[in-house]
Amino acid sequence: MSDDPVEWKIQTLRGQLVGLGSAIRQLHQSGLDSATAPLLLSRKRSELEDLLKRGRADVRNAQMVRPQRG
Repeated sequence: MSDDPVEWKIQTLRGQLVGLGSAIRQLHQSGLDSATAPLLLSRKRSELEDLLKRGRADVRNAQMVRPQRG
């Protein structure tokens, strides 16, 4: 895994999303319904999307900066 903290956070969120999705399916299969679980999943997805957008913007900004020749 990368030493990049943003990449680490992205991978962590992806893992959490998988776990939350599995937990929600188990709740539904057992007949229990919780409105908070899908809400938490939605918030985590939004957080991941935000990180991905910021990460892409950082990459674009880094590519736009050209080293000075000297």
